[in-house]
Amino acid sequence: MGKFQLITKGLIKENPTFVLLLGMCPTLATTTSAINGMSMGLATMFVLVLSNMAISAIARFIPDKVRIPSYIVVIATFVTLLQFIMQAYTPAMYETLGLFIPLIVVNCIVLGRAEAFANKNGVVDSALDGLGIGLGFTCSLTVLGLVRELLGSGSVFGFKLIPGDGILCFVLAPGAFIALGYLLVLFKKLTTKK
Repeated sequence: MGKFQLITKGLIKENPTFVLLLGMCPTLATTTSAINGMSMGLATMFVLVLSNMAISAIARFIPDKVRIPSYIVVIATFVTLLQFIMQAYTPAMYETLGLFIPLIVVNCIVLGRAEAFANKNGVVDSALDGLGIGLGFTCSLTVLGLVRELLGSGSVFGFKLIPGDGILCFVLAPGAFIALGYLLVLFKKLTTKK
């Protein structure tokens, strides 16, 4: 698989949200606005790229019996690093995302890429795979957050576009399910070849 394909497969073919339906907890919970969705996606991408690289580098030294716990320790290390960075440089965003940052440790996207790709491939390819899957996750969370923010409050990235209050449902949990459902249908329609 070419380097470019490693990056682009996460956007369409193996999109974690719209194709694989992975990581639904942060997808539905953090996408109340476009900036929240984008921030959660970027945080996950940071952990994905670095943990994929580290796991790829040490995979041959890890016995099969402790493979998954070892991966979780590696992932937890990068999540902790991410927490420290966010607390120091973006405290408001860290407060907004709250509990969902530590939950990246057990995000099935991150652990799944470690198991399915990083432990079988080189460091560079694993980094590119993490980047591609991370970009797909970031784009899908940003789009979902954008739709929910626009319909729920009439704004995009905090800028008011539509006067009034918007539809409260889209700011709440039911709106996440409704918006995700319609976006899944739209994504499927756009990517299915006739």
